[in-house]
Amino acid sequence: MKALYCIGLLIVSNTFMTLAWYGHLQLKQYPFLTKLSLLGIIGLSWGVAFFEYLFQVPANRIGSNETGGPFSLFELKTIQEAVSLTVFTLMTVFLFKSDKLAWNHIVGFLFMVVAVFFIFKKW
Repeated sequence: MKALYCIGLLIVSNTFMTLAWYGHLQLKQYPFLTKLSLLGIIGLSWGVAFFEYLFQVPANRIGSNETGGPFSLFELKTIQEAVSLTVFTLMTVFLFKSDKLAWNHIVGFLFMVVAVFFIFKKW
């Protein structure tokens, strides 16, 4: 159950992270926000990133085997990267609609699945 809580929190966290890191590139859709200076954009992104941390820190604490969770630090980081790339891809294709998913992206993701296998395999 802790594994599911951890992954769920990471999904929410990475949704905020993607909005903080890349959402400002979509501001042309909102004319009242296009007038913000670079410092204004940074402040806006930090404000969104605050919510990322509200979910990221508990996810890592719940998931870490050092605090009673099921995952090692390497496993936690691998899960975080896989979740991050999945959330980023879904938001880019379906929310931002700025890029198309291509075959080379899928091949790259398959290599990441192989990486996850090697990280989680107990040798």
